[in-house]
Amino acid sequence: MKKLFTLLCIAGMSIPALAATDEATLDKRLSAATATLDDIMKTPDKSIPNSILQQATCVGVIPGLLKGAFLVGAEYGQGVVSCRTGHGWSGPAFIQMAGGSFGFQIGGSGTDLVLVAVNEKGFQDLLKSKFKVGADAGAAAGPVGRDTQAATNWKLQSELLTWSRSKGLFAGIDLNGVVVKENTDDTTAFYGQPETFEQILKGNVLPPPASHEFVSTVARYFRTANAG
Repeated sequence: MKKLFTLLCIAGMSIPALAATDEATLDKRLSAATATLDDIMKTPDKSIPNSILQQATCVGVIPGLLKGAFLVGAEYGQGVVSCRTGHGWSGPAFIQMAGGSFGFQIGGSGTDLVLVAVNEKGFQDLLKSKFKVGADAGAAAGPVGRDTQAATNWKLQSELLTWSRSKGLFAGIDLNGVVVKENTDDTTAFYGQPETFEQILKGNVLPPPASHEFVSTVARYFRTANAG
């Protein structure tokens, strides 16, 4: 019964999101992702450390992850990801994140998530049609602060680092158990034709004009980290 209720919670939140694949909705999602990344990086002592951004192979942003709960928790979010290529950063591919948690909790919240792949394995994970954080891909809550020395151990054990922001607070988050899945419908709608995630994230597909702000924002923070 609990499992059924969890599925119903997720399904209830995902139906409108899956149906909303019009151009305006996708543009709005990209704008929200850009704003989320900007807001996080504007606070140097609480942002993603430069030492981590220097290693980034992909950056994913899921603005406004939905979490609703009444005895059973359910999470669902829509976002975008861009990966580093030999000639800059790729056009965005659209992703979905979903997960469930049991607990005596009542209420709901909106949380912004940032996911950074920090090596080739992390990049390969994001090329999969679907993977589970913690099971298929090693992940860890990312440290904050550009001058932090905490960014040492993750190199040995994690290919994905994760952060969250809720009510203005930004901190590493444990996303173990969350499923990340390609959103092929939204990606096809955005590019106007079917394109594989591999072709997009390897930079073999020209980014549409509507994605330039998001892609250039990711590239700018990557350049700043390396320059610093």
